[in-house]
Amino acid sequence: MQKVTELFGSMVFNDTVMREKLPKNTYTALKQTIKEGKSLDISLANVVAHAMKDWAIEKGATHFTHWFQPMTGITAEKHDSFISPTDDGRVIMEFSGKELVKGEPDASSFPNGGLRATFEARGYTAWDPTSYAFIKDNTLCIPTAFCSYSGEALDKKTPLLRSMEVINEQALRILKLFNSDATSVKTTVGPEQEYFLIDRDLYNQRKDLVFCGRTLFGAPAPKGQELEDHYFGVIKPRVSAFMKELDEELWKLGILAKTKHNEVAPSQHELAPIFSTTNIAADHNQLTMEVMKKVAKKHGLACLLHEKPFDGINGSGKHNNWSITTNTGVNLLEPGKSPYENAQFLLFLSAVIKAVDEYQDLLRVSVASAGNDHRLGANEAPPAIISMFLGDELTEILEAIESGTAYDGKKAGLMEIGVHVLPDFPKDTTDRNRTSPFAFTGNKFEFRMLGSALSISGPNIVLNTIVAEELEQFADVLEKADDFHAALNELVKKTIKEHKRIIFNGDGYSKAWEAEAEKRGLLNLKTTVDALPTFIAPKNVALFTKHKIFTEAEMHSRYEILMENYCKILHIEALTMLEMAKQELLPAASKYINVLSNTANAKKALCATVNCTFESELVCKLSDLCADMYQKTTALEEAVKKAETYSDATEMGVFYKDTVLSAMADLRAVADQIEPLIAREHLPYPTYGDMLFSV
Repeated sequence: MQKVTELFGSMVFNDTVMREKLPKNTYTALKQTIKEGKSLDISLANVVAHAMKDWAIEKGATHFTHWFQPMTGITAEKHDSFISPTDDGRVIMEFSGKELVKGEPDASSFPNGGLRATFEARGYTAWDPTSYAFIKDNTLCIPTAFCSYSGEALDKKTPLLRSMEVINEQALRILKLFNSDATSVKTTVGPEQEYFLIDRDLYNQRKDLVFCGRTLFGAPAPKGQELEDHYFGVIKPRVSAFMKELDEELWKLGILAKTKHNEVAPSQHELAPIFSTTNIAADHNQLTMEVMKKVAKKHGLACLLHEKPFDGINGSGKHNNWSITTNTGVNLLEPGKSPYENAQFLLFLSAVIKAVDEYQDLLRVSVASAGNDHRLGANEAPPAIISMFLGDELTEILEAIESGTAYDGKKAGLMEIGVHVLPDFPKDTTDRNRTSPFAFTGNKFEFRMLGSALSISGPNIVLNTIVAEELEQFADVLEKADDFHAALNELVKKTIKEHKRIIFNGDGYSKAWEAEAEKRGLLNLKTTVDALPTFIAPKNVALFTKHKIFTEAEMHSRYEILMENYCKILHIEALTMLEMAKQELLPAASKYINVLSNTANAKKALCATVNCTFESELVCKLSDLCADMYQKTTALEEAVKKAETYSDATEMGVFYKDTVLSAMADLRAVADQIEPLIAREHLPYPTYGDMLFSV
């Protein structure tokens, strides 16, 4: 293996490569263009394209693609070769600035929420020079934004870049008041990625995993996660080999894969990267999920990224560690040694508190999906109620500010380990709260509600925009103030008083909190269908259109896309359940009933007084359960047919949530009683025990 320092970024057209491959004046002009956010001059683009092509060919690339992130939640790419014909019947390798800067994929076949008709096919991809090009599968991949012929954003990157520009603009207004020399502000993200690994042969035998990414049937294994022996446990050799290759492949792509470990559930694991600028982090996370699946396949494994692949054990999330930093290296969410005296920190903290309180509905929408509905609120993920955890010290500081009383300046004590050979070390002034959806963790906020399969772009678009809105309001007040410090103190005090309801440091899983949250007036949007309509509420449309993140048409299109996606996922799941029930489980149970009946008859033929209690009672029990399962299958079939009659996406979503999901749960309940009663040799698919403990 190469040294990690040589391996890292070896397949990326990064700053080091650009310095080496580009003429000095071209490199300088490109960096200035990126810094100022201007359009790339075509003559400059031609030089960059030529150098990029030569570098890619040296690395074995034969094709290029504009790599973009449509509203499917995954990435898209259309490959073109570098070849260009010559007059003598040969080819040369060419790549122009025009091809680098702009592509024209078909826009009508991607989710568009009514923005495009099928006959209106033209769409454009535009190079995002702030995210480095890279080589994957012998193809030069150029990160791009994606929009329609008429200019509507059809992707996740375009609004993310817009939101980054907005928070940069408003944060700089605030920093100017503090005499900061910062000239740019960026949000940074470190998304922790959870996933499952199971044997691929077993995966291929489960239609529900293949079609839906989660098991729709499955009785619990004798052992689950109750012994708590998997979390941070020794990594098994087969998984370790996968993780080793995964790290290497990610490092080649410049992805800062840092931490790997076993998670709580059997066969569950986690990868955590070092922080990156938000749009690069979003690109890298999409790549990480793709590479995970590809590397797993090479090792005879299947990587499951669904939020709840197995019932009864923990599902998988993605923790979005979000912060705000300046180009001078200052983390604006770093309290410092004395957060009470750090007025700048307290102002930015107040903006976040106000943003989360006023736009809790948008944060909930940003993590809404059919898969995540199975996870949120269980004892493995935060509840659907948005709240903020700040810890004791910060909460006490804010209470002191609100009341106008002195804070006693509690200092971090020493953690006494009780073993003399181990040193004492400073104790953190806040504990962690694993039940909080949005927790302050020292110098960042950890948004813990994201599902494992989710693109991080959506939640970060919301975070950037809502905080930018509050910073703008703060700047409008402070810029007009005659006495800046007095106005600052009053603003922080007022914000805390009006928005402290969102702060909760207790147990988010408790029933008492649900009642308390309702008393505080906090939203409890338990499902995707409950949450999605708030996205197009007038106040949220006003927010996004004001900051030019989305047009109103783009917002309504996204609502339609998300609701339709929810319905389509449940439709696929329901059809898969019906197929598995009718073609696999019911026939298997019937066959086993026949085996038991024949066995009992054979025994009685040998001895009329033989005891056939086992066979006869099991035949009766299975027969009753199969009759019940058949009725439940018929009920689900009828519900699916009824769902297909709806034309309105919202009405259809409500029907799927209230009726189809309920019918699916009823069918599963009886099916999971049948499975343990069938002899091993007659089971139609691998069990939970097979899958969770096979690797």
